[in-house]
Amino acid sequence: MMIGYVTLGTNDRERGARFYDAICGELGVGRMMDNEQFIAWGIPGGGAGIGMTFPFDGKPATVGNGVMVALAAKDDAQVRRIYEIALANGGTDEGPPGERFPGFYAAYFRDPDGNKLNIHVMSLPE
Repeated sequence: MMIGYVTLGTNDRERGARFYDAICGELGVGRMMDNEQFIAWGIPGGGAGIGMTFPFDGKPATVGNGVMVALAAKDDAQVRRIYEIALANGGTDEGPPGERFPGFYAAYFRDPDGNKLNIHVMSLPE
């Protein structure tokens, strides 16, 4: 495994927490760390988790141009559910669910702070 976790910045902890609680709940994981600064979702010792934090330098959180976090779904139906959950919880559309190329089904959205995410199923031929 290559990635331990990914952290995204927020300017509104409660709004971001509602968004990621809903998405991560559908993925079957809950909060594994939680304090006034930082929340992380995942399973301790499991695969890569996702975190949300106020920037440690005290400046406003901004979006990284070209940065995207890709989340793995179990099937196409879960891709569609998570996309709808994202939009229902303050996310914005960046590309509806669909096959992008053979073996890659994905949807793209931004969280309430503008961070870009993808939810996908990949079954590429070897």
